[in-house]
Amino acid sequence: MNDLILASGSPRRKELLEIAHLPFTIQKSSVHEKITGIKSPDQVVEELALRKARDIQSINQKSVVLGADTVVALNGQIFGKPKTEQDAIDMIHRLSGNKHAVFTGVAIVYNDQETIFHEKTEVTFWKLTDNEIESYVRTGESMDKAGGYGIQGLGSTLVKAIFGDYYNVVGLPIARTVRELKPYGITQDLSQSRK
Repeated sequence: MNDLILASGSPRRKELLEIAHLPFTIQKSSVHEKITGIKSPDQVVEELALRKARDIQSINQKSVVLGADTVVALNGQIFGKPKTEQDAIDMIHRLSGNKHAVFTGVAIVYNDQETIFHEKTEVTFWKLTDNEIESYVRTGESMDKAGGYGIQGLGSTLVKAIFGDYYNVVGLPIARTVRELKPYGITQDLSQSRK
């Protein structure tokens, strides 16, 4: 069986791979995440995921590398991770009472083989008060998450409805990822799943 490397420092992606019983190690990619030119959210996440995976695969040529990137998009405008608390407040104000899309791009790279795909999930927020938004941002949960919220944490209380893969919003569409890894010889180790 090939070795799998996750090219991400995201604790959420790490947790999802662990939940799926996929054996892996982590090497965080340091490639720049700036995209030039006008691109759609799905193109952006696929390109960034591929950059990350290629970066780590270039120094680990005997390993399969998994890269991923997530963005939030509202009416075509992309929201990445907020840089400041005010930035997070502004993002959530824009999302309040609206439906937005979460895109996660995934790239699997092994030498000259590459698999690239994305998932899209629609999320609708409740109409939020200024106090609700500011109180949430003050918890600190916003600061390392696309769109300024974490659906798997306190951010779940902002969400009115979701259509699509929940885990895609967390940061990795794990069910599809498991299936896309199989042709690369990466399979789940279910031998330790019973406690």
